[in-house]
This record gives sequence, C-alpha cells and structure tokens, in this order.
Amino acid sequence: MAQMNIASAARGGSIWRMTTTRKIRWGSLGYAKIAWEHLIPAIQRSANSEFHAVASRDKSKLDECRAKFKTPNLHLGYDELVRDPEVDAVYIPLPNSQHREWALKAAERGKHILCEKPIAMNAAECRDMMAVAKANGVLLMEAFMYRYTDRTRKVLEVLRSGTLGDITFISSSFRYLISRPNPVRLKPELGGGALYDVGCYPVNFTGMVMDEVARLKTGKPDAVAPAPESISVRRIDEDGVDMNLSAIVKYPGGVLASLNCGFTGHLRLFSEIAGTRGVLEVPVPFFDNPGNLALTVNREAREIAVEKSDRYRHEVEDFADAILSKREPQLKMSETLRNMEMLDRLYAAK
Repeated sequence: MAQMNIASAARGGSIWRMTTTRKIRWGSLGYAKIAWEHLIPAIQRSANSEFHAVASRDKSKLDECRAKFKTPNLHLGYDELVRDPEVDAVYIPLPNSQHREWALKAAERGKHILCEKPIAMNAAECRDMMAVAKANGVLLMEAFMYRYTDRTRKVLEVLRSGTLGDITFISSSFRYLISRPNPVRLKPELGGGALYDVGCYPVNFTGMVMDEVARLKTGKPDAVAPAPESISVRRIDEDGVDMNLSAIVKYPGGVLASLNCGFTGHLRLFSEIAGTRGVLEVPVPFFDNPGNLALTVNREAREIAVEKSDRYRHEVEDFADAILSKREPQLKMSETLRNMEMLDRLYAAK
C-alpha cells in the first residue's frame, strides 16, 4: 500500500491511501483522560475509523461520553464491550496493571487491540498478550503516538543520511512534576512509577535510534539493534514507586545511552544523538507541535523545520489500515517486546 509523506498529511491529508470504503469500528475500554482528550477525537477525525462504543464502570462517565461524542453504544462494564459483536477494535487506556487482563479478553473475542504504553507490566505479560493475539488472529499494537509525527520522520531522515557519522552517544529525557494528590501514576498496585509512565518513551526512542545504527552498519533494512552489554541505574523511590530514575546503557560497538525520567522536576523533554561528524538536538521529541531540530555537522549549525502533526489520528489510521489490509502496523510487536525487556532490565539493575 502506498504511503504519503507525513509532512503532507500534517497539512490535512491522510497518511494512508485507503483501498476500501469500510471503516473500523472502535470501542474504548474505559473513559480515561487520554481517551476523551486524544484518542476518541482522533478516531472521529480519521478517514478509516468510527467511534462506536465506550465502556466504563461509572455511569456518569458514560453519560458524559454520550453528550460529548454522541456515542452510539454505552456499556456499563468492560465485559459488555468486548462481547459487542459490532466492535472491531478496542483501545485500552486502563491502568498499566489491567492491560494484560483486558487485552487477553478482547483478543479471545476477536477484537484487535491498541493498548496504551507500557503495553504490560513486564516482558512475560507482553509475551502472553502476543501469543493470545496471534492465536485469535488479531492485531496488537502499543500506542507510542510520537512515532507518527513529522519530528520523528525528520530524525529518521537525518540518521539514514549518515550525516552524523558513526553514532557514539544518545541522550533522552522525559520528566515532569506531579503536583496533584493521589494520582494513579503513584499507585504501585496499578503499575505506577516514572519509568512506566514516561521513561518508556526514552527507552523506545533509544531503541529506534539503535535500530537505524544497525541498519547503517549492516546495510540490511530489517536489521535490529543488539541487546545492551550493560546497564547502570540510579533511582529515587517513594511509597513503592520510582519517582526519579537515570540510567546509562552501554551497547556493543561503542554506543552509550543516557536515559532519564521522573515526576519531581519541571517539564523537560529533550533528546540528543551524537556521532563522529555531527550532533542532532531534538527538543520535545514526543510531542507533535511545530518547531525545529538543531543539526550541527563539522561545527556548522543549521535548523531543520518540523511541521505540526496529528499524531493520534495517524496512529489510528495506520492501525485501522493494517487491520483492513492484513499487514503489520508501523510499530511492530517485536519492538514492543524489546521495550518491555529493557524496562525489566532497568528495574532490575542497580
């Protein structure tokens, strides 16, 4: 299937050239903020999807969803939604500790699954989800929406050009300050913690960069990064969750990566990729606002313009088109499993 340039899509067109007029009917397993603020509106903006149903254990949330989105079907309980025969795909914005349970139940009912990050609590849970999805012939994808932005596309273009030379250092941070009381992100029984909530983004970004390093070195378009040789971690925990975490990761071939995340400081999102000939600075790498990348090669600096993107819509359209076209989505489960294995290693490291 032909794919349009993401920059063109950001100006209003769809990324995916649809080969069918059929639309995927979505149900949301829960009415969390990310669902009503981002995913449901993205489904309604998309060219190949429609918002069909929502489930919640709170009737007031169902009423709110109906008023806001004119939702056709309301289910008081998640089981009712996964049994809805008119739902093709489900979106899971539930707390991290509930991802595996409801992904398995949805897969067993033949529903395709877009699940919020991190997809599971550990790699073993991720493997279970992958196995059940495969056994039931459904697609499963982790919702890393930043992979669908013009910013990410420009980063990949610079890496693939070889302009930076041999990559030697990667740094990526995602931190912000939690100020409101008793949030889900601070509850260990629900899968709270900075690494699960925002640290998974720098982990994913670093893996994406290292895959491109492997492809440049081998000349093979499907090459993937080797596992890290060593990991060193320092973290500050409070009440059973990590509040601030930094890691140094050493890869074969002489690449070091610095990963940082936390709940205890002012908002900071920044990534940097350094090589033997140049360095690429990436402000707000996980957002879809317009801006610039800063590229310095042989001490000559220039800016690369980044256009505003509709990251959630692009994510929905890719996943829906993958279902309709019977192909893998852009973000593959092999990469997601590697991400979970890295999270396991980071939590186990000292």
